[in-house]
Amino acid sequence: VQLQAYGGGLVQAGGSLRLSCAQCGSISSITATTWYRQAPGKERDMVAAITSGGSTNYADSVKGRFTISRDNAKNTVYLQMNSLKPEDTAVYYCAADRYYKDYAYNDVVEKVWGQGTEVTVSS
Repeated sequence: VQLQAYGGGLVQAGGSLRLSCAQCGSISSITATTWYRQAPGKERDMVAAITSGGSTNYADSVKGRFTISRDNAKNTVYLQMNSLKPEDTAVYYCAADRYYKDYAYNDVVEKVWGQGTEVTVSS
């Protein structure tokens, strides 16, 4: 599984951006895709997640403003970000949970990371 995140940029407060996470490889092994972000000097935090069944989860700080979705035909997961605030400024990463069985038939979930895309929200 390989991931490529893109769509970041510079936007004014109150504006919108849509991030994309293009996925290739063994897509059927992906059980969930999560967007994370890391602001300068801070830890990487979960922003939003979507499971293969379509269930979604959001960080409290983005609920009502961000929407995670996926297009199975395009093998892409999106993060629509509306009403952006300066505190949303960060490098955004997508990550996929890849499920497989190892040589001993144990269940393994591996997190695969894409490269980051930078989002800057000016006040």
